[in-house]
Amino acid sequence: MITSMVSLLLVLLVIEGITGVLNYRKIVTDADRILNILRQNDGKFPEMAYKGPEGEKIREPAEIPKGNPGEGTLDDRNMIGRMSGEMAYESRFFSVIMNEDGVIVTVDTGRIASVDTSAAAEYARDVWRSGKIQGFTNNYRYLVCESGSGTGVRIIFLDRSRELSNFNNLIMTGLGVTAMGLAAVFLLMVFLSARITKPFTENYEKQKRFITDAGHELKTPLTIIDADTEVLEMDLGENEWLQDIQIQSRRLVDLTNDLIMLSRMEENRQETVRVEFPFSDMVEETVNTFHAVAKTQNKTLVSEITPMISVCGDGKALSRLVTILLDNAVKYSDDGGRIVVRLEKEKKRIHLSVYNTTEFISRKHLEHLFDRFYRTDSSRNSQTGGYGLGLSIAAATVEAHKGKITAATEDEKSLKITVTLPV
Repeated sequence: MITSMVSLLLVLLVIEGITGVLNYRKIVTDADRILNILRQNDGKFPEMAYKGPEGEKIREPAEIPKGNPGEGTLDDRNMIGRMSGEMAYESRFFSVIMNEDGVIVTVDTGRIASVDTSAAAEYARDVWRSGKIQGFTNNYRYLVCESGSGTGVRIIFLDRSRELSNFNNLIMTGLGVTAMGLAAVFLLMVFLSARITKPFTENYEKQKRFITDAGHELKTPLTIIDADTEVLEMDLGENEWLQDIQIQSRRLVDLTNDLIMLSRMEENRQETVRVEFPFSDMVEETVNTFHAVAKTQNKTLVSEITPMISVCGDGKALSRLVTILLDNAVKYSDDGGRIVVRLEKEKKRIHLSVYNTTEFISRKHLEHLFDRFYRTDSSRNSQTGGYGLGLSIAAATVEAHKGKITAATEDEKSLKITVTLPV
């Protein structure tokens, strides 16, 4: 929903922006066209010849602005005359003539009522000080040009307050419509998304309940199988087939317990009991339990643990997290490999990293390491007894503690898993 709303907002803002730019450019273009006519006629509209109802000539042709298409035939001049006449009635403007020293020579405010001589002079001084020849000051579009009398420069100001007011109203209306449209779409998405995602949510909840219920149902027959195997072993003596049954039944029990644990963690993320405890001591104790295992496999286990680091969380779950990471590192490191455990505190974050060398791990596997039942090497996992659930449980534990877990490799011959937890 957030992605959709942000996308819609960006599209509407782009449309609003393009509309605003085009309207503003039209305002500027129209103003410059009128100013150009006034410039070519010494700050006035030209009085053009045009025909009355009976075809008689009402006014004599005056000077025609250069570059206009009406320069030539009488019909063209009649058309320009009508345009100039409409502009003259619609446009409000004033002009100021200044000499080369910036001294005001004359002020003409005959075509505007809202600006007096002193205000017109102040506008002209502001433009003179700015050094620009064209632009906006307040709601007036101005143009600096040569004076026809040769006494200096003429600054012509054209009132665009009505156009700019309409432009501002357009922008505000567009923003209001955009806001209402976003609100309407948001309400529709809230209503529809709940209906659309309901089947998927129900299926996911059913899947989690199925895993939990099936796990509980499996534990009873597995316990009976294991007990019956022990009875048979007492009657028949040790037998490789009975031992194999016991091993496989215990593996099934472990797998079932892991699935139930993972399902419960996902169902009860908000119910995690959190207390503050010495995390450094717990990590160090867990590392010590793996020293013997690493030594028997000819692997080096090194720890760099910053003392006196405490964390607020579920001590049992975090202990299991550290155990999973160390067990994963010891199992899947190469022969004679190196394992390094680091625990450090940085500002308001605690960083726990477990590094191990390995024969090979592709970078494309990293994003799937925390998926359920994912195995980078199936044959290797079958030898070590892994199911691909350990790192999934680790990721769920970190997420329940509002943390972050990542996996990285520098040379595809080592793996570093980093857990970041809030203090």
